[in-house]
Amino acid sequence: MTDQDNAAETTAPAAGDGRAARSGQPTIRLLLADVDGTLVTEDKLLTEAAKAAARELREAGVALAITSGRPPRGMSMLIEPLALRGAIAGFNGGVLVNPDLSVIESHTLDPAIASQALTLILAQRLDAWVYTAEEWLIRDKAAPHVAREAWTVRFDAKVVASFTEAHLAKAVKIVGISDDLERVAACETAAQSALSGKASAARSQPYYLDVTHPQANKGAVVATLSERLGIPLAEIATMGDMPNDVLMFRKSGFSIAMGNSSDQVKAQASAVTDSNGNEGFAKAVRNLVLPRVRA
Repeated sequence: MTDQDNAAETTAPAAGDGRAARSGQPTIRLLLADVDGTLVTEDKLLTEAAKAAARELREAGVALAITSGRPPRGMSMLIEPLALRGAIAGFNGGVLVNPDLSVIESHTLDPAIASQALTLILAQRLDAWVYTAEEWLIRDKAAPHVAREAWTVRFDAKVVASFTEAHLAKAVKIVGISDDLERVAACETAAQSALSGKASAARSQPYYLDVTHPQANKGAVVATLSERLGIPLAEIATMGDMPNDVLMFRKSGFSIAMGNSSDQVKAQASAVTDSNGNEGFAKAVRNLVLPRVRA
């Protein structure tokens, strides 16, 4: 496919706030990308085009960082292919690690809030998982999405009879899971209302509801990276596909929604690229990010 073909499959701006239409934009010095639904394909693979785009960013002097609802060790397979050098934000910012997976900072849920979130998720008839900084805890190995998640993050969950106070005292993320997508969406709304100011609750996939510390959200990741790297928010671009990516869209100077995003997510972005199944990440880098990097 030619560059002209690629350019035809990205749009800027989207039906969002019109930031991309303004003249005299600052250059982009950092791209923060979501992983699942954005950087990797539906089969959780990193394509050669995505690797090449990451290399082009480095050559242009643009830093690349990644953030995900995954635990940090569930992103370790991306570090070498992308030549990542900076902080990696797992659990939607619940734990920030260096490329050697040493912890920079972590945000654990208040145990009482963790218990409240778990009770709410189970009352809404969703299955539940609990993540600590070290472990992924489940109640049923045969439950929906467990096998898929284990394949994605490349480590197995620990099966427990129930989630104890000791588990919840170390909880970094609690996940509600169901293939009833309307139920997950309704649970998201209920959790956001009940836990407002006490936790962050947002869908990382249509079938996953992530509950984390209030400072563990992708908007806070943008702010943290800005402070750590000394890069103004206006010089940070973000790319994602799900409702939990909208917070980082709002914090960054330029935002890109994937073609596989919902219309609601697309409406919050500065621009829209192709889907993750059709090299949307690589196309966005070449057609939307690199043109905004000054020589």
